[in-house]
Amino acid sequence: MAAYLGEFEQLVLLAILRLGPKASGGAIRAAIEEGGRRTVWIGAVHTTLDRLETKGLLRSRLVAPSVPGERRRKVYALAPEGRAAITQAYETWARMTRGLKPKLADQ
Repeated sequence: MAAYLGEFEQLVLLAILRLGPKASGGAIRAAIEEGGRRTVWIGAVHTTLDRLETKGLLRSRLVAPSVPGERRRKVYALAPEGRAAITQAYETWARMTRGLKPKLADQ
């Protein structure tokens, strides 16, 4: 059974999945702000990334600068356990929301 994920953890994992090899802290923050239409504190992103890596759901590595003067940056990728956890969360969400669009439109 995959790990239970909180809402923000799900958003972080989805952003990493979407970004692929460009999944740095800043890019993850931007993806969550754009897709989630919410303001995100970079500290919350880094805290969550650390927690997910400690749980074994993510892997990180340092990447050399692409242009002179730029700093090295850390990029993240889903570990197999992270992929299983976000897949389970996604499938649960899909099952639970099936058929609800008309009911939500009634508002």
